[in-house]
Amino acid sequence: MTAGVVRVALRRTLRDVKYVEVVRPRRARGLVRDVYRQVERDFGMLAPPIALHSPSPEALAAAWAVLRESLVAAGTASRADKEVVAAAVSAANQCPYCVEVHAMALGSLGEPEAAAAIEAGTPGSIVDSDTRALAAWARGEGPLPAGVPRDTAAEFAGVAVAFHYLNRMVSVFLGPSPLPEAVPPSARAKAKAVLGLLLKPGDAPAAGQALDLLPAAPGPGGADTLSDAFARASAAFEAAGERSVPSRVRDLVRREVKAWDGKPPGLGRGWVEPVLAELPPEERAAGRLALLTAKSAYQAGAADVAAVRPERTDDRGLVELVSWAAFAAAAAAGERLSLRPAREDSPGRRG
Repeated sequence: MTAGVVRVALRRTLRDVKYVEVVRPRRARGLVRDVYRQVERDFGMLAPPIALHSPSPEALAAAWAVLRESLVAAGTASRADKEVVAAAVSAANQCPYCVEVHAMALGSLGEPEAAAAIEAGTPGSIVDSDTRALAAWARGEGPLPAGVPRDTAAEFAGVAVAFHYLNRMVSVFLGPSPLPEAVPPSARAKAKAVLGLLLKPGDAPAAGQALDLLPAAPGPGGADTLSDAFARASAAFEAAGERSVPSRVRDLVRREVKAWDGKPPGLGRGWVEPVLAELPPEERAAGRLALLTAKSAYQAGAADVAAVRPERTDDRGLVELVSWAAFAAAAAAGERLSLRPAREDSPGRRG
């Protein structure tokens, strides 16, 4: 009975997405319907971090493609190790919603100690040295564990980039917890335990099934499935940016994230306005929201969204503005990741 209640509550959390109206599953058509079906089949539920993209079908497909093909689909890395990366990146990005979700998933996979440490903000206390090193790498604080094969390293990098992206979207459009506010404090522990069971992955689905949701994109011949998925998603996000983000704003954000070291820019928002000075006044609201999304999405608030609404009265334009900036930052974060293990010649990590 509790599981059923939690499932219903999760469906209702689609109503808790801020600023935009999510397409309801019964009303989904075309590409949105196709993505929703894959999400419910392969992820087990229509996750709000994906559904919030639905005002822009192409951004929805791109977000699902990077999540599915990096975290969900079968590969050489274990799902538990990929959940370590997802949770650790989310903690570094100060995204409590994603930390809670992926710590629960990690705990359900038999790693409750690592899950608790990451959720508590003490990943250095993780007992297993490989898991501790993997969490540190995901936060940009060290190399990969010794002996990680190249294909596995690429999968870890894919998960990291996917969550640098999703953390930013969640920070703007969702609250701090996957559980609805209506769940009383006395019931939250039990509800989290049930949700953890619901999040426990089953058999990993075959890789590549999200590719047909997006057009093929230019890239090196013979690219692997994961690279192909990210190339298609990148092209979709770039097209969204061309539709919904002024070119001067895109140039400014690209320059800022390229020069950035990935660390939080500060407790306040004083860094934003001087950067915006080069934009014409009519583009500063879009520039502000894009910059905040890219570098400190947890600081973006209702006033920042309201300021862009006069130019972007439709939900599609707002989703595309934020998603373009989020992916620009995520791609830059991926370029900063080192894929070299601590020692190249040591035994491989568990699969």
